[in-house]
Amino acid sequence: MTTLITVLKSGGRYDASWVERLARGVRRHAPAVDRILCLTDLPLAVAGVERVPLRHDWPAWWAKMESFRPGLTDGTTLLCDLDTVLTGPADALARPGLAAMEDYFHRGRLSSALMRWNGDELAGLYATFAAEPARWMRPGSCGPVPNAVHGDQVVIDHLLSRDGPSPDFIQRIHPGLLDFYDPRRAEHGPVVIFIGAAKPDTATGPVHAAWAGT
Repeated sequence: MTTLITVLKSGGRYDASWVERLARGVRRHAPAVDRILCLTDLPLAVAGVERVPLRHDWPAWWAKMESFRPGLTDGTTLLCDLDTVLTGPADALARPGLAAMEDYFHRGRLSSALMRWNGDELAGLYATFAAEPARWMRPGSCGPVPNAVHGDQVVIDHLLSRDGPSPDFIQRIHPGLLDFYDPRRAEHGPVVIFIGAAKPDTATGPVHAAWAGT
C-alpha cells in the first residue's frame, strides 16, 4: 500500500480546498497511491481523504514533523506539500524507496516539500523532535543555515545527516518527474513544485487550470 500524507495547520494561507485539489490531482495522475491522509487541527471533511488529528500544537511548518509519527502508515509513504500540482503521469511517486526532493536553492540538502519512506522508517525524526521541540525550533540548533530560514526541513536534513538513514534525491532517481514553477513558461509537469512566493492560486495558464480543476 502507498499512502500520501499532507498537513493542514490552521492559521495559515491554506484551507480544506487545497487538500481537495491536491487529492484530486493525485487520484487523476498518481492512481498507484492507495490512501490519502491529512494531518490537521481543523474539522476537515474532504471526500477520499482521511482526517488524522494533530497531537501537538507545533506552529506553522513545524506541524509537518508529525508526519513521521509511528503507526500512521504501512508500506510506501509519501509526504507532499499542499502547494504541489500534478499535471501528468506521476505514479513514480508511489514507487518504494527512501527519497527526498533536493532543495532547489541549496544542492546537497533535502527539502521536506516531497519525501518518501517506508512505514516507520523515519519515526526517529518524530521521537527526537517531540522530546525537545523548543530546542529544535530554535534558530541555530542545527548550525548555520544557508538561506537563513530555520524550518522543519533544516532539522530533518540535520538529523538524517547525523543519524541516518540517508535518502536519495528524487531528481536523481526519477529524472524529469519534478518541475519547478516558472511563470515565464506555460507548460509544466508532471509534478509541479512551487518555490519562493509563487503559489498555485497565483499561477497562470495550464498549471493554474490543473490546480483549479477547470
